[in-house]
Amino acid sequence: MFSFECDYLQGAHPKVLEALCETNRITQPGYGADMWWASACQKIKAAFSAPDHDVYLLTGGTQTNALIIDSLIRPYEGVISADTGHINVHEAGAVEHTGHKVLALPHHDGKLDAADVKAYLETFYADGTWTHMVKPGMVYISHPTEYGTLYTADELKALSAVCQEYDMPLFLDGARLGYGLASNDTDVTPALLAQLCDVFYVGGTKVGALCGEAVVFRPGVMPAQFATIVKQHGAMVAKGRLLGVQFDALFTDGLYFEISKNAIDMAQKMKDLFRRKGYAFFKETATNQQFVLLEDAQMARLAPLVGFSVWEKADESHTVVRFATSWATSDEDLAKLEEIL
Repeated sequence: MFSFECDYLQGAHPKVLEALCETNRITQPGYGADMWWASACQKIKAAFSAPDHDVYLLTGGTQTNALIIDSLIRPYEGVISADTGHINVHEAGAVEHTGHKVLALPHHDGKLDAADVKAYLETFYADGTWTHMVKPGMVYISHPTEYGTLYTADELKALSAVCQEYDMPLFLDGARLGYGLASNDTDVTPALLAQLCDVFYVGGTKVGALCGEAVVFRPGVMPAQFATIVKQHGAMVAKGRLLGVQFDALFTDGLYFEISKNAIDMAQKMKDLFRRKGYAFFKETATNQQFVLLEDAQMARLAPLVGFSVWEKADESHTVVRFATSWATSDEDLAKLEEIL
């Protein structure tokens, strides 16, 4: 059986593996002091038109989310998220485990609305007892969202404006950022992202790396002695070269954006395939996640033949499932899917 269950089922892009093998016997310092880490950070800054930003490499999404939130807000503060946000639903309470509450607001196709955030903050500070409550200290979003939807430039600008008004950092989870930026239906550019977000990360785990997330901080936002904080959280990799080499390869000659575009192209072909076969969609998306509405009998027939994620019940006889493409998805994979459908 083959699978479209998620976008990290395969290992790493061949050029990433080649780079790891080619550099394997070269002696370099540990803990991020190697030459590839430094090179990768410079290349990421260039790709996002952010020469003065700070970059730090971590290994995984949940680790990154919990560490960034814990390091940037005060012990008495929480983080605002859509109720469908990854930190609120699929991270086993990792943020709460650090002592910070996730303050969930209703989502709009997976997204936070700036007006909702503003209304929440106004209501919070209008309450004379707010010092007895969890103070909102950050806004968390993801791009793409859990529903494969994308923020527009105007939506990001509106959220950024609210965060600036209330002196709160805007944090963007970019586990699938490559697929968001490569979408044919987005007006958000790498440079705009770096301009509007106080901190965001560039996902490698789901976009061609074995593992790794590159955190990008606006100037002055990275906490003092951040490496020490990373160490305290058990997130520091002794062989930091593992991350440095991978991101250096991904951001050489535009590889990261090239392979992200493959996932988008394959997702469009997949969407066309489902339509030709008469399947309905739960939600239209322009990213690598496609949400299909299956009759339960259809789902039972397909489940032994192809992997997909069960998302949510639509009604008594229909279920929403997700098919995800990735940097590695090929036309041959889609041909196999067509035979099964």
